[in-house]
Amino acid sequence: MSTLYRRAEVAGAVLDVLVVADRVAAVGPGLPTAGVGEVVDCAGGALLPGLTDHHLHLHALARAATSVHCGPPLDRAGLADALRRATADEHGWVRGTGYTEDVAGPLDAAALDALHPDRPVRVQHRGGALWMLNTAAARAVGLATASHPGVERAADGTATGRLWRADPWLRSRLPAGAPPPLADVGARLAAHGITSVTDATPDVDPAAFAGALPQHVRLLGAPLTGPVPDGLTAGPYKIVLADSGLPTLDDLTGVIAAAHATGRAIAAHCVTVEALVLLLAALDLTGGHPGDRIEHAALVPDDLLAGLAARPLTVVTQPAFLTDRGADYRRDVPAAEHRDLYRYASLLAAGVPVAPSSDAPYGPLDPWTVIDASVTRAIAPDERVAARTALAGYLAPADHPGGPPRRVEPGAVADLVLLAEPLAQTLRHPRAAMVRRTVIAGHRVH
Repeated sequence: MSTLYRRAEVAGAVLDVLVVADRVAAVGPGLPTAGVGEVVDCAGGALLPGLTDHHLHLHALARAATSVHCGPPLDRAGLADALRRATADEHGWVRGTGYTEDVAGPLDAAALDALHPDRPVRVQHRGGALWMLNTAAARAVGLATASHPGVERAADGTATGRLWRADPWLRSRLPAGAPPPLADVGARLAAHGITSVTDATPDVDPAAFAGALPQHVRLLGAPLTGPVPDGLTAGPYKIVLADSGLPTLDDLTGVIAAAHATGRAIAAHCVTVEALVLLLAALDLTGGHPGDRIEHAALVPDDLLAGLAARPLTVVTQPAFLTDRGADYRRDVPAAEHRDLYRYASLLAAGVPVAPSSDAPYGPLDPWTVIDASVTRAIAPDERVAARTALAGYLAPADHPGGPPRRVEPGAVADLVLLAEPLAQTLRHPRAAMVRRTVIAGHRVH
């Protein structure tokens, strides 16, 4: 199998690119067409390495597509109507996603009962950290007697129906079911030019991802012990420093040391300053490991920049949060801390490697939207970076986020995205509509 991409823009020059099997075989002007299986006239459109989303949640993406949308522009009446009209799963449960308090205020079991008491309902907050259950759902999972630290309780000890950072526990209490199919997710990723993903969900069963996507898949939540199926890769080990309940320093150092002892780096979820300080203190005790990452780094004060730069850490950030949830941050985060939100330019200036990502479905999946948000952010505009800088983050290898961007060159794996126009034109107005073709290991997937 061979394909010749003629008149493609490659690294600023118009060249031909020959792909044979799963590799780029040749790059240069006027390559011969004899014996080539397919010739694609790129007409000057950019041919790039395929994009990598360094942090998303595949199963949550798939489930979101079949869940009830519970966020804006709905209001209280609209949410009640949406829950009433929702098709329950095979066990009679209704699942909602994307909720924000703008719709109907804070939700707990009583508030959800007022909206829909008849069937078990669980609604996920847009940020992904909080599940809200009505009384029927809380009763079904035994919330009243649960010992999980994420179970929110009123002053009298009664469970409120709100559950923080407890996805594995909640999954263990829900009716058993097969993982959602991922074929549609793979197609969506390919339509955006994404050829590789890092799933950031903690504590996953790798078998649930085997062969499910055309993309290369890296799992942060793969267990520290046990095999990973062929076609998948275990990435740095995911550690959630939950804002609802931080671990002790001893517990955190123990987990980090255990991961490092297996040869795996760590990927630490940090969205508060307290979590970041705790992580840095733990790494002082355990030592760093090549590939250690911080997921989100949502708040980084000036006085922590040097500490980040002094350690072998990469920050995997989500610039589009500031566009997608800008009103929430302006309302909930003190104005003096806005400059610390989802830093990008100042991290790079301090010498900290940075990789952009989506955190989909909790942020926009489209990498071109993320690139545009990196350029146009209104909160802390000093943290803006050039579109080419953000794109370079998406072109970095999955095993080296923040590293040098991959190139279209002989011998490289033929993970490619062809745009309908030159790169400079696309980066002036980044949009997925310019993705003309996506290729993974030499096979066209879009």
